Amino acid sequence: MSKSILEIVDLDRYPIRDLDSPTGSEFLAQCRATMRLHGYCSLDGFIRESALAQMVSEVNAILPQSRKHTIRRNVYGSEDDPGLPASHPIRRFQAHHPRQLADDQIPSDSLIQRLYQNDVLTRFVAEVQEKAELYRYADEFQALNIVAIDPGEWHAWHFDYNECTVTLLLQAPEAGGEFVFVPNIRSRDHENYAAVQAFLDGDHSGMINLGRGAGTLTMFRGEYSIHGATEVKGRLPRISAILTYDEVPGRIAEDHINVQIYGERVDRILKAR
Repeated sequence: MSKSILEIVDLDRYPIRDLDSPTGSEFLAQCRATMRLHGYCSLDGFIRESALAQMVSEVNAILPQSRKHTIRRNVYGSEDDPGLPASHPIRRFQAHHPRQLADDQIPSDSLIQRLYQNDVLTRFVAEVQEKAELYRYADEFQALNIVAIDPGEWHAWHFDYNECTVTLLLQAPEAGGEFVFVPNIRSRDHENYAAVQAFLDGDHSGMINLGRGAGTLTMFRGEYSIHGATEVKGRLPRISAILTYDEVPGRIAEDHINVQIYGERVDRILKAR
């Protein structure tokens, strides 16, 4: 593989290394406009096909170490409230069963880890979000994750806790596994429970299918847009990398949160310290 990790990126289409040039400035303006208008920026073919094959091979080599766990939650990630009607969104719990690799399980010399650690990519992500500065998340487990959704599984409907999520689709399934969402179904000032309840009852009239092929980098504002991934079909799992950034340098998660996410392996690591 070439000396610069950025050479795995299709820099002809996506000049993230030259954002101050006329071409780079125009590209950045388009990304920002899409983010402002639609709440996402999705760059199909961000990773070159030749590099993507190696990237997927490296991830598949470590995927057997992943933890498959059950996540049962409502769309808000909140506790149940028995005082509400059973049909209320807060009371509607769904489950999915992803496989997940933590940052400390992803080799430092792997393509995905090297890409995540690259300052040019970090600056690009910050610029698209119009942030003065973003930092790679300092948590040793949550910074970069790999998530696989196996055939027959899905990713349950939810809102994100954070303002913007950055993902790279490494492997698309043969069918299904589509990223779908309803933009701005709620807002900072209005939960709009009636619309969320109607969506959970099957009214998907406002839903958008964000078609993505392998190698697509996506920045998505999911705090106010309900979203998920449809059932994966075929033989191949849907494999994504989650790249986490923070406006505060050096921030880490609390130990109990990491144990909840990653299970016994991380619990043993933390208790041994």
